[in-house]
Amino acid sequence: MIVVVAPGQGSQTPGFLEPWLAEPGFKDHLQQLSDTVGIDLVAHGTTSDADTIRDTAVAQPLIVAAGLITAAALLADGRRAKIGGVAGHSVGEVTAAAVAGILTETDAVAFVRERGQSMASAAAITQTGMSAVVGGDESELLQKLTELGLYPANFNGGGQIVVAGALDALEALRENPIAGARVIPLQVAGAFHTAYMEPAVAHLEQFAAGLTTSDPSLPIWTNKGGVLVEDGRHFVDLLVGQVSSPVRWDQTMDAFAAAGVTGIIELAPAGALVGLAKRGLKGVPTVAVKTPDDLAAAFALIDGAS
Repeated sequence: MIVVVAPGQGSQTPGFLEPWLAEPGFKDHLQQLSDTVGIDLVAHGTTSDADTIRDTAVAQPLIVAAGLITAAALLADGRRAKIGGVAGHSVGEVTAAAVAGILTETDAVAFVRERGQSMASAAAITQTGMSAVVGGDESELLQKLTELGLYPANFNGGGQIVVAGALDALEALRENPIAGARVIPLQVAGAFHTAYMEPAVAHLEQFAAGLTTSDPSLPIWTNKGGVLVEDGRHFVDLLVGQVSSPVRWDQTMDAFAAAGVTGIIELAPAGALVGLAKRGLKGVPTVAVKTPDDLAAAFALIDGAS
């Protein structure tokens, strides 16, 4: 069983869409998505610098749009019927919702535009950040976070937890980590997936109420406990709540293992989730679709599993 996964914020790099937009079909698709959100995603995927695409309000629509144009190519010609399901990490869950048919592409990019803008606004209220903690005992780390007033934001599996909160508290953790752990500051603009994002949740609840949803036509796992969700409206409700609650990618990967997943394909901008899978799902074949040249390997993995 092959699962298609969509990455979250932080996966983007300057110019990562250049190889895709060299082909007219991909460029036209991205331009349509750009027109929908009123953001020049073509420029942001090709010529914008790192600081520009780090902006949450830009990064989130860009990442979802990249996943959608990748998925359109990956799942064409009958391959969609051959995959076992989809999932996304953080904002990648919006991509997954569109791939599964819960939201139309138009509604997905409209939702992620609101998500990015509202999260950027929430992040501007208080100066906060995020750091990756690699290694160490999880229970000891969680106790340390409580003492410092920090939050666990992403449980990524493979011994990695992303933590978030006030910058001085993050620096205190970096200077005095728990035994066996490394603390790596991340270049993000706020404490996502924590209580700092509650103002964004209130806005998204209102926006999501006006969206039309459908039940998924592919199995889809959520970051909320790694469970399969069969009700489209419920999945969108989880998308809203996810903004201020932890991402449990570790539990999503556990669910993949329990379901008997035999291969993972990551949509662009790919690499991060494949890296986590190599540690958390050892031995499961993976393909990171970073450029159109990677599609052949992804096709082979899908066709080989059918």
